[in-house]
Amino acid sequence: MQSFAALDADPTMNLPLTPAVAPDVLTPASEASLPLAWQTLEAVPDPEIPVVSIRELGILRDVRVVTNDSGDAAFEIVITPTYSGCPAMQQIAEDIAAAMTRAGLGPWHVKTVLAPAWTTDWISPDAREKLRSYGIAPPTGAHAVAADAPRKITFYGRPKDGVPCPHCGSADTEVVSAFGSTACKAHYRCRTCREPFDYFKPY
Repeated sequence: MQSFAALDADPTMNLPLTPAVAPDVLTPASEASLPLAWQTLEAVPDPEIPVVSIRELGILRDVRVVTNDSGDAAFEIVITPTYSGCPAMQQIAEDIAAAMTRAGLGPWHVKTVLAPAWTTDWISPDAREKLRSYGIAPPTGAHAVAADAPRKITFYGRPKDGVPCPHCGSADTEVVSAFGSTACKAHYRCRTCREPFDYFKPY
């Protein structure tokens, strides 16, 4: 079977993977097996925030069946990083590979897409509640624009005080650092319960 890594020539935008099981025991890529692929991948946790899945965070954008010039089919798994250069993307690709292998699905390749850029608007309502229960304040406000509209580049200043504390709900909070455990979060402290917490910065 022809490699599906050749479907896109730019290796920096794709993470081609090869199934670790024999082709004759795989559930082949088809429209009939597509729901199983979705079900499998929707359960893959984010490596940095394991209480939410890559689907709930909006990182998993699409799963589809594609064919090469020989007519061979494969799953194409589309992911978008929360920001360019996110160090978790290679781990996410490896976790996707492990999940697809365990499910006996394949062949597949992972395609990283940077446009439209990821936005915190893609975080599902359930994921926001899971973040809060985990001790991370979810992002506030809406920031996405239509996919075909020009995206304004915005340089955000220092995060503001007053983000509701995920531990006690108080808005009497203060910024400790513009960056928290990862670049996409800011670090806060609650003046009421005195607990520290991360805030998922909206963008």
